[in-house]
Amino acid sequence: MKPKLFITREIFRDVINKLSTYYEVEVWDRFREPPYEILSEKARVSDALFTLLTDRIDCNLLKHSPRLRIVAQMAVGFDNIDVKCATDLGIYVTNTPGVLTEATAEHTWALILSLARRIIEADYFTRWGEWFRSGTAWHPTMLLGVELQGKTLGILGLGRIGSRVAEIAKAFNMRIIYYDVVRRRDLEEKLGLEYVELDKLIEESDIISIHTPLTPETRHLINEDRLKRMKRTALLVNTARGAVVDTEALVKALREGWIAGAALDVYEQEPLNPNHPISAFKNVILTPHIASATLDTRRKMAELTAENLIAFYEGRIPPTLVNTEVVNKKKPGFMS
Repeated sequence: MKPKLFITREIFRDVINKLSTYYEVEVWDRFREPPYEILSEKARVSDALFTLLTDRIDCNLLKHSPRLRIVAQMAVGFDNIDVKCATDLGIYVTNTPGVLTEATAEHTWALILSLARRIIEADYFTRWGEWFRSGTAWHPTMLLGVELQGKTLGILGLGRIGSRVAEIAKAFNMRIIYYDVVRRRDLEEKLGLEYVELDKLIEESDIISIHTPLTPETRHLINEDRLKRMKRTALLVNTARGAVVDTEALVKALREGWIAGAALDVYEQEPLNPNHPISAFKNVILTPHIASATLDTRRKMAELTAENLIAFYEGRIPPTLVNTEVVNKKKPGFMS
């Protein structure tokens, strides 16, 4: 009998077919994620889960899933999973790092450029007739943006995505500074980066781009105090995790003009309520958590998740195992 796999969202049909060779597969076929109660019910009778970032895999769910051996997540982040609890229970947790680096870095730059040159504002200005009603074809002060050349880009978190963002920044002849808990001297030399302490990055950056994971230490890392210390001309871009930024403080900063604008792809509460105060600002760009949303990348993410599940089935250590210490508790595979 095949082990039972529950996939929490529809993915590419060929990936499902591939997994069906090894697993008895059930797919949640609705657009919205399964409610927690249903997810818990499915987990209780499953040997493996194929999850997304919006699925809450807490200790209560894990403890009440006696057959569960692996949670394979189609995301680079895994803050929705209680990894410590999973490890204590001998449950493997995997993610999909690396494959979404390029797409996320490109989306970050799409936001930076759109924000700096006020592309969204300009589109509305044209599309909704403000330009036509002005009666002026060109004016020296109309929709003035910011040139990137010579500006300082501050990168908060120099992992795969942050370092790729820095690499692209070289084309714009920007000064690039970064802060990370781990200093990367190899990349400093390779990419011409300057390591600075967090406070200096906050105070000196013209653009701050966030690429840090969400941890207890990084939650609300960008808070009211740090927003106040940013340049009044500074722009804030977040494609990492919504809760790294204190949203309430950001709204206050925008309302009172502490910073010049922001671009967000992630939020503390998702999906974002359209009536949220952050939606009211013209100098804010909002995208619906789509930084990795290219066909190439989403396929690679699904395929890597499947590779992890197949490796585990075959008794091999999954290629992108998060909780590597779990191997000391239980060997991979359903026979151990």
